[in-house]
Amino acid sequence: QVQLVESGGGLVQAGGSLRLSCTASGRTYSDYYTVGWFRQAPGKAREFVGSIFMRRGGTNYADSVKGRFTISSDNAKNTVYLQMNSLKPADSAVYYCAARLVPGQFEFWGQGTQVTVSS
Repeated sequence: QVQLVESGGGLVQAGGSLRLSCTASGRTYSDYYTVGWFRQAPGKAREFVGSIFMRRGGTNYADSVKGRFTISSDNAKNTVYLQMNSLKPADSAVYYCAARLVPGQFEFWGQGTQVTVSS
């Protein structure tokens, strides 16, 4: 059974940094096509933050986080990271990681971790 677990959320002041982790169990990350990060703020739709292609490498990001957020992976630890720098109050949300084995819908989701950025 595949399980994704996020960690690393918390409260940080504007301009600060946080690193989120997403650790997989039940399957190794090298099996996946893509691991993505999403976020959802209260009253808003879930939005794409960025993703990493696990087999061929490469990342892509939403314009709102480009240049501030970085996604990386440590296959030995079966963990994908989201490094968030220069955080803004608008980045406050519950952050989710998700994974998919093939292009298309993300099949597996974590439970989410709260990130709050104070002004």
